[in-house]
Amino acid sequence: MSLVSIIATSTAVLAALVFAVLVLSLLSLDDFASIHKIDEGHIGVYYRGGALLKSTSGPGFHLMIPYITSFKSVQTTMQTDEVKNIPCGTSGGVVICFDKIEVVNFLSPDHVYDTVKKFTADYDKPLIFNKIHHELNQFCSTHTLQEVYIDLFSDIDEHLKNALQTDLTTLAPGSSSSSN
Repeated sequence: MSLVSIIATSTAVLAALVFAVLVLSLLSLDDFASIHKIDEGHIGVYYRGGALLKSTSGPGFHLMIPYITSFKSVQTTMQTDEVKNIPCGTSGGVVICFDKIEVVNFLSPDHVYDTVKKFTADYDKPLIFNKIHHELNQFCSTHTLQEVYIDLFSDIDEHLKNALQTDLTTLAPGSSSSSN
């Protein structure tokens, strides 16, 4: 065997070895993709092929099938949602804008699956953000500018809180809120 053929053979073996190491490295990275973490104060919900699975998981490390199963983490501790720039038309036709309304809310861990099933993992968009917009517009449209800004301004918070809690109790048991 000549020196050239020995070098060619060793280069081919080395290239095959490097290729094998790269393939094994990528495969082991896929295994790590199946490990995920759910933080304290959250519940993990799982989807397979876009369908919500009935299983949920608490805080810690968990396994799932990569590329087939996905997860979302749903907060179950108190959180503050800020609804910003809410236009509001009064009964006199004047449009005013509320810069920000804060809604403190939480979802009970026992009710995560049912709430996500009905409203997705982004449940606060239809249940809180959209509801605040709707209720504030309803309030403004039946009152004058004087009433909204001066006479009844202190009542707006209580009105929003009651309307929001009524809907949450009916549509998403296990949810609670208060607005500021």
